[in-house]
Amino acid sequence: MTYPNHPRAVVLVHDQDPNLARRDIGTLDAELRTRGFQLDVHSFDHSPDVAPPPLPDARLLVIMGSPDAAYDDTLTWLAPEIAYVQEAIDAQVPILGVCFGGQLLARVLGGSVRRSERPEYGFVDVDTSDPDLIPPGPWMEFHGDTFTAPSQATVIARNESAQQAFVLGPHLGLQFHPEIDLDTYDAWAAAWDRDGVEHAADIDEIRRAIADAEPAARVRCSALLDGFLARSSAVPR
Repeated sequence: MTYPNHPRAVVLVHDQDPNLARRDIGTLDAELRTRGFQLDVHSFDHSPDVAPPPLPDARLLVIMGSPDAAYDDTLTWLAPEIAYVQEAIDAQVPILGVCFGGQLLARVLGGSVRRSERPEYGFVDVDTSDPDLIPPGPWMEFHGDTFTAPSQATVIARNESAQQAFVLGPHLGLQFHPEIDLDTYDAWAAAWDRDGVEHAADIDEIRRAIADAEPAARVRCSALLDGFLARSSAVPR
């Protein structure tokens, strides 16, 4: 159902199973709805023949994580998604990119993405030059790729493994997962089981850490979203 008086947030998700993909939005789902947004969720990889949501009246675009690589041009759905992100940039729609989403945003804006020499799994702290937007953490990481922010962007968080956050105009790219909760992590695990994916990380230990950290992680996600919305002028009015 469409609510004309509710600002729209377009959310791009990625998984073969639309139900798992929707769960990947995590705590950002409730946080955006609480702030008055109507979520318009789309998947280029699962629904290639479905037209994506229109952008001219969208208040923001959120790009979630993916098991695929933002540099893998053999993915048939990646080029259309890149074109859509570029369309949002041209239309001055603020973009929040999360993990894969941050990597894709970096690529489209002129940065680069590559395999990481130091993959990160679990909660980490980061060094931040903008603690009002990106506090030191801990933030949930689960990535084997990493971005290099565009030269014109400002990197506002990093650690010894990777750049962790950058801003460019109204856009914010993140390497970590502020949206993490147990349901999101369990959705990832269901996809790993389905696809026979194995990780070097102790995924059971990470799940226990998420269970312990979930209340605090929700607070950090909420604060980050408020900071992003205020700075990008995407906050509902």
